[in-house]
Amino acid sequence: MSYPRVDFLYLSEPDMIKAGVRDVIGCTDCMEEVVKLLYKGDYRMGGGSGNSHGCMVQFPKEPDFPNMPKDGPDRRFMAMPAYLGGSFDMAGCKWYGSNVENRNKKLPRSCLMLTLNDKETGTPVAHMSANLVSAYRTAAIPGVGVKLLAKKDAKVLGIVGPGFINNVTIETFAALRPSLDTLKIKGRGKDAIDRCIAYTKEHCPQFKNFIVCDTIEECTRGSDIMNFAVSTPTGGSETYPWIEREWVKPGALICTVGALNTSEDFIADPKTKLVVDNTKMYDTWAEEYPYPTFEKWFIFGSKFTDMIHDGKLTKDRMEDIGAIASGAISGRADDDQIILYSIGGMPVEDVAWGKTIYERALKMGIGTKLNLWEEPYLY
Repeated sequence: MSYPRVDFLYLSEPDMIKAGVRDVIGCTDCMEEVVKLLYKGDYRMGGGSGNSHGCMVQFPKEPDFPNMPKDGPDRRFMAMPAYLGGSFDMAGCKWYGSNVENRNKKLPRSCLMLTLNDKETGTPVAHMSANLVSAYRTAAIPGVGVKLLAKKDAKVLGIVGPGFINNVTIETFAALRPSLDTLKIKGRGKDAIDRCIAYTKEHCPQFKNFIVCDTIEECTRGSDIMNFAVSTPTGGSETYPWIEREWVKPGALICTVGALNTSEDFIADPKTKLVVDNTKMYDTWAEEYPYPTFEKWFIFGSKFTDMIHDGKLTKDRMEDIGAIASGAISGRADDDQIILYSIGGMPVEDVAWGKTIYERALKMGIGTKLNLWEEPYLY
């Protein structure tokens, strides 16, 4: 870049697709590199600790002003800034608004944009549609868990919450475990279930059997891998999806990018392996949402930190996926070990996959170059 002129690349959603944002194996490999950098500490996110998930704008249940939005499921705006080192060496920020009611307007629940910035000057490098960046990196972080922790011969995948995130997750898991041939689905609406089955048949022909389940118990029993991705519940942990230890197949990997709850005895059992995407982020959530964190913040690993607070779990039981990916600690102990894997999501993931797609777009000549200024009016 030749200063003071500043140009940046704009990438629309069709541009992102052309540049390969839907490359599930490439995205999973990218996220594996991300979690290794997290374990090393070569990153910064928001807040004084550098580990904040982001800054969320929430709304009151009964606003005092007629134009102010009203609280509801997944109703928020959020800014998620980060710097990631290593080969990425890039700063950026994802900004999005979310509202479940968007579905009535044929819009996705969340509408997201990602800006990448030069780490030295702060000037924009790229501004891109980020719905697919976010969706595919959200699927790829549990994908890293499947790659490293799921049994090699896994055949049955169970999903709770058949929305677009789980559709992409099915696509990711299928690429990582070609042995998968049966899909069990628990959802609340027939339309979402039908869309999930249609998407899977189109993108993952390896699945030969589709089982629509009436209960979470039915979906859980017999599944080798599970993924929970439900809309953010309101009303505390009693509203979160629940699983019993006795429902879980020996050797199963249970992933959750959304809410999930189970008994403290199941979590505390030393035979149960507990994995999270970044322990430091969960410590920060425990500060941002003071105990009991899990009642205010639905991410499953927050139940682990609450149990640590209560003396019911030792901190060393929470293992970083980055430590496993880096070889610092072992992965699966044996074929019968049950693994509970909590995923909270982080802006470093958006920066990493966004930077990767930006570089692909440059090589392919994709996108629109926009000018910020020839020279700044103020400096």
